[in-house]
Amino acid sequence: MPADTRPLVLSCPLPRSLDLIFAPAARAVLHDRYHIVETTDAALPGLPDGTLAEVRHIIGQPPLDEATLARLESLRCIFNVESNLLNNMPYDAAFARGIHVVTTGAVFAQPVAEIGLGFALALARGIHTADADFRAGREKWGGAGNAGARLLTGAAIGIIGLGDLGRALARVLAGFQPQLRVFDPWLAPSQIRAQAATPATLAEVLANSDVVFVTAAVTSENRAFLGAESFAAMKPGASFILLSRADVVDFPALMAAVASGHINAASDVFPEEPLAADHPVRSLPGFLLSAHRAGALDVAFTRMGDMVLEDMALIDRGLPPQVCKRAERETVARMRSRPVVAN
Repeated sequence: MPADTRPLVLSCPLPRSLDLIFAPAARAVLHDRYHIVETTDAALPGLPDGTLAEVRHIIGQPPLDEATLARLESLRCIFNVESNLLNNMPYDAAFARGIHVVTTGAVFAQPVAEIGLGFALALARGIHTADADFRAGREKWGGAGNAGARLLTGAAIGIIGLGDLGRALARVLAGFQPQLRVFDPWLAPSQIRAQAATPATLAEVLANSDVVFVTAAVTSENRAFLGAESFAAMKPGASFILLSRADVVDFPALMAAVASGHINAASDVFPEEPLAADHPVRSLPGFLLSAHRAGALDVAFTRMGDMVLEDMALIDRGLPPQVCKRAERETVARMRSRPVVAN
């Protein structure tokens, strides 16, 4: 029987699967073009040297130490199919060998931005609380039901972190003609202005915004950087909407700010997931809750597979990846996101 001459791809995208991230037609293309070896993070280092030496691409971002990376002699690209890059490999060694590390996380930007807009509208107009009151027979009709309600149109809005998600959010908000301020210390001011936004300090965003969206990734520098002082600096009655990762926030301090009535909040992410059944945030008035579902749409998952196939084809022709987002040498080792545990 002739040897399989197709390029070898290691598949270890847990908790995701090839069936989740590749539509049937794309999955057929993948298996036609490549020899797929399915493995797990734990089992990968135990694969035979001959197998590891032939690997051209990895789907997933398994932990790799320098010894294992050295055995991957033909490796050209690691395709992270979560959203944020992980601090689980020797990036300098990978870059020195010309190995690309990329992420398909941009697929989540639009669906998360759209649900973020929904959160903002719900908090501004009390949509979710009015529905609960109506079902309980305590609804207030007409203007009586609009105490504290405000328009989103023309509102002062702040965005903390202007990556793919922050940019998508700026686009969906554009029709509301907001006064948009952005804090992102990793961007040049011209990149912020290109999104029809004003570059601002963190203090300016917090103090001047009717709605603050947090779309920043977790780094070695910003864990819990939004705490009690940050929430106290916000306008009374302002909305705080957390869309990226909970580790950037002092979550107990956020809950305390909401419990005091100073601000209201919405979050799609939490310090521990799944959240404990008795966690006090579940019963906290003024806090709109979503179970890390903002980006988890089938259309986003299958777009991941399309992105992987497109960039694999480019790399196989000796070209750089162009569809997925490439890890940057200067910043990738500062990322501190935890792996996803559920789709």
